[in-house]
Amino acid sequence: MVLEADPNQNTLQSLRYTRFVKAKRGGNGDGSQKNGRSGADRIVPVPVGTLVKDAKTGELLVDLSEPGQREIVCAGGKGGRGNVHFKTSRNRAPEQAEDGQRGEEREFLLELKLLADVGLLGFPNAGKSTLISRLSGAKPKVAAYPFTTLEPKLGVVSVPGQYRTFVMADIPGLIEGAADGAGLGHQFLRHVERCSALLHLLSLDPIEEQVSGELGERFAKINTELERYDPELARRPQLVLLSKADLADPAVVAEARAYFEGLGLEVLSASAVTGAGLKDLVYALANVIDRQGDEP
Repeated sequence: MVLEADPNQNTLQSLRYTRFVKAKRGGNGDGSQKNGRSGADRIVPVPVGTLVKDAKTGELLVDLSEPGQREIVCAGGKGGRGNVHFKTSRNRAPEQAEDGQRGEEREFLLELKLLADVGLLGFPNAGKSTLISRLSGAKPKVAAYPFTTLEPKLGVVSVPGQYRTFVMADIPGLIEGAADGAGLGHQFLRHVERCSALLHLLSLDPIEEQVSGELGERFAKINTELERYDPELARRPQLVLLSKADLADPAVVAEARAYFEGLGLEVLSASAVTGAGLKDLVYALANVIDRQGDEP
């Protein structure tokens, strides 16, 4: 039984309702000293970034972090020997044979942690799905209600004028109490762990302020959840994007920008609907990723 990190797989959904996965058994031996046919390997494709843990102990066994990486998780049994192997000069037709060994049987827990350069942070309806659909070929569900994204989506973003790309992850919206499992909780936060940089979307839509609170309040709540889940996450490079800028007065945008720049953050504004500011955003993200790569 072999697990293979397949870049064409994005989720573990195909294995969710598959309780048992078996490799084919080998064939029996035959007369005239013929060996039985060997059983074929069972190759199980999983997304890049899949962790394989022992279901009983929780021990991490394999981290499938490289595309094409293969790991044998259950070995097949060794075939037995037929009576010809026990033939001697005195016993020309032995009635003795050796049974083959059974293959391994194990129970695993598979956990996916996406590998991405940039992870999108933000409350539900911050505009993450619309943004990644404009910057890449990803096609997440976009609708005017919270939690349209129920599982992470990856998109490859091209940097204009450069022969390079980076991977962006649209991660389900975070709410207060996520570190304790509220909302999508840990299902969201575990994917952030592998992102090199974080882009924090704060919607300038006036309706969002009524629902989720003021910009500074929303920013503080999400970073509190990051800190509670893993203090290292809160120290990850983070940019602030004032999203849905087309819905706000320019004076409001300028005031919000000044506030977050006062916190020492790099701030950008953009509208995924009109396209304004998207090119500058891509360049800024590429620069942050480059700086991360230059660090020892």
